[in-house]
Amino acid sequence: MGRLLGIALLLIAAGVSLGLFLTRATPLDEAALEGLTGDPVAGAQVFHAAGCASCHAAPGAKGEDRLVLAGGQRFASPFGTFVAPNISSDPEAGIGGWSALDFASAVMRGVSPDGMHYYPAFPFTAYALMERQDVVDLWAYMATLPPSTAPSAPHELGFPFNIRRSVAVWKLLNGPSDWVQPAGDTPRGRYLVEALAHCAECHTPRDSLGRLDTARWMAGAPNPSGQGKIPGITPAQLDWSAGDIAYYLETGFTPDFDSAGGHMASVITNMAQLSAEDRNAIAAYVKALPRVE
Repeated sequence: MGRLLGIALLLIAAGVSLGLFLTRATPLDEAALEGLTGDPVAGAQVFHAAGCASCHAAPGAKGEDRLVLAGGQRFASPFGTFVAPNISSDPEAGIGGWSALDFASAVMRGVSPDGMHYYPAFPFTAYALMERQDVVDLWAYMATLPPSTAPSAPHELGFPFNIRRSVAVWKLLNGPSDWVQPAGDTPRGRYLVEALAHCAECHTPRDSLGRLDTARWMAGAPNPSGQGKIPGITPAQLDWSAGDIAYYLETGFTPDFDSAGGHMASVITNMAQLSAEDRNAIAAYVKALPRVE
C-alpha cells in the first residue's frame, strides 16, 4: 500500500510539473531586438495604426489628452469585464520602468515583465505579426508621451477566468499567429489590417473559447458587451468602393452621409493620422476580402 501511495504521489508531482511547464509564460529571446534602434517619429505612425489610445486613454479623453495613456476604460465580454491598464511613461504606475524587450514581449507574446500571461483582450495575437522594427519604434515614441500616476484597476473576472495561468491553455489551443488572407496585391494593407490595426478583433466572430473564427473572417460579430452587432466588412456586407472606404477612414463619413459612432469613432481618429497611402492600402485589402455570407 505504501509503495502504491508513493507511486501515486510521484505521478501527481510529475503531472503538476508538466502542467507548470506547459503553462509557463515565455518572453522573447534576449537577442530578439539586437541591432534595432527605435525612431519615435516612425513610432508615432505605428501608435496611431495600432490604436493604442483607443483603449488606453482615460475614458472620455479628447485631443491631446488621448496621449496620456492612463487606462481605466472598461470592456465588457462574456468572460467578465476587462479594464485597460495604465501604460503611460510613468515608471511606477505605468510602463516607464520597462525595457524595450519587456515591451516587445508584452506586445508580441502577451507576457508581462514579471512572467505573467496577459489576457487576450489585449490583442497580442495580432501584434505577434508586427515587424520588430515597428515594435521598437513604437516603444521609442511611447517614451515621449506624458506620464500618469493613475493606478491600474484590476479586471473583474470570475472563476476560472481570473486564473491568469489558464491563459496559457488558451494560447496553446489558439496556436501560433499567422496571416489569414494572402498578401496578393495588398501586402501593406494586410499588415495594417491583420497586425497593427487588429480589425478582426471586432469584426470577426469567435467560438465559445473566444478564438477568432477565421472561416468567417471579417463577416461581423456580436458586440462583446451583449448589445447589438459589429457589422461585417466583406463584400457580402459592404458594397462601398475603395475610395468610399478610404474616405470613411479619414473623415468618419459614410457614402450615405452618416458618421461613425461608438468605438469606431475613436478608430477613425487614429486612422485620420495615417498617410493617404496607408488608408488606401487598408481599403484595397477590404475590397479584396472573400465574400462571407
